[in-house]
Amino acid sequence: MSAPQQQPAQDGPFKADEFSEWQTRAKTALNNQAWNSASPEGSQPWLNSIWGCITPPSTCLVTCCCPCITFGKTHHRLRHNGDMAGYSPVNTSCILFFASSYVCLNWVMNALQLQEIREKHNLEGSCTKDLACSFCCLGCSLCQAEKETVARAGEKGAVDQQYKAEQMVMPGAQN
Repeated sequence: MSAPQQQPAQDGPFKADEFSEWQTRAKTALNNQAWNSASPEGSQPWLNSIWGCITPPSTCLVTCCCPCITFGKTHHRLRHNGDMAGYSPVNTSCILFFASSYVCLNWVMNALQLQEIREKHNLEGSCTKDLACSFCCLGCSLCQAEKETVARAGEKGAVDQQYKAEQMVMPGAQN
């Protein structure tokens, strides 16, 4: 009779590498001198307004009741190019956002995430605006970020050019 084999440890909701990533992002933001920088030339406007936080009602409701879930979902979508495979409502970003709310710093985490969304999709805005929106209206800012990542994830394979019909050729009219 052989000894029972140990089961591999199950991966819990808290991942050390994701925690380290958040630490690195915070240090980079503190060392970066881009607090008042303007949007890069050629940046695009956001597809979703910060004032459109009421729609869809499901996102608004989840964000009002448990903003850490929306934050974690947006972070997962951002990290996995819109793919929600492997997503769990309770994840490292969700836990960190929840914990940071006890020291009133969850708005800083959201501002860091907004900056990442802006950089990834070349969107208009600045670090100062991200901080102000996150501080003054965190719920609206979370909804905007979630809706933006959903919309941008749906753009994969999108075509920038309008449909162009082929020219009709009559039989026998070839040169």
